[in-house]
Amino acid sequence: MPQLARRLFVLPPELEGAAQNWLELGERTPRAARYASSVVLLRDSPSGLETWLGYRPGSSPLGVVAFPGGSLDPSDDDPVGWLGPSPQQWAEHMGTDDVGLARRHVVGAIRELFEETGVLLAGPDASSTVEANSTVDWMRAREAVASQEKSFTEMLTKRGLSLRTDLLKPLVNWLSPDFAHTRFNTRYFAATVPVNQQPSILGSKGVWGRWVSAAEAIALRETPALGDEIGQPNTVGLTLGQLLVPGSEIMLEKMAHANGCIAYLSYKRKAHVYQPKLVDEGGILMLEVEAARTVAGEPQRER
Repeated sequence: MPQLARRLFVLPPELEGAAQNWLELGERTPRAARYASSVVLLRDSPSGLETWLGYRPGSSPLGVVAFPGGSLDPSDDDPVGWLGPSPQQWAEHMGTDDVGLARRHVVGAIRELFEETGVLLAGPDASSTVEANSTVDWMRAREAVASQEKSFTEMLTKRGLSLRTDLLKPLVNWLSPDFAHTRFNTRYFAATVPVNQQPSILGSKGVWGRWVSAAEAIALRETPALGDEIGQPNTVGLTLGQLLVPGSEIMLEKMAHANGCIAYLSYKRKAHVYQPKLVDEGGILMLEVEAARTVAGEPQRER
């Protein structure tokens, strides 16, 4: 694993109250973290790697702006057609002995990606995937799964589809800060968009989502460009660090420096749990992360 360095990130506005309470009332037992999965969608472009980011209404442990994802669902345990590495192999890749949990994370990742973007990592066999995912019928299926009117596994079974787990790559494990009121233990995965599929926001709940150049987002990180474009009361005027959790910002940095999709996806990552810690830096509350530097000599403080 690369050498870890101490890095400081701005405290997102929606976490300020919880951070103050934590300090004023004294450190206590953190609230239980819910298991979650998130998928970093990738594509190559002339400006380098691009990834799909979306706005998350309400307060999410994944950030105001985040990669597609969410908490695991009981139905993620249901039987489903499975192609690619076995749950046992996934557990090994993810550095856990809990095979059932590893399986849930993989199913949850593919389900959340489908709900939030329509991209479906599934097909009738190991050599093909669903095509033309932008139809009215597929949007209805997404809405039914998102509203829990129908389970994701039911929807797949009805259509004779199996999960293409070979199209996912495990990335990293992030745990929400101890002081946060709502906490996730999130497994991040990466994937490219299958042929003849296009991501789109969910009809009923989607507010904003698009392909974002990682290099451009990092170059403009000190400006409110992205927050102003999204145009929501809790995004306007805010910088990248105020919209994203530290884990997402670090992943964007790595994408900005990666030499294309293949290089990013084939990089060997060791299983490791990262967690931001609350620190007081000269009267300013910030989040501290022990994380690898993306490039030699990069600044430690992210504002």
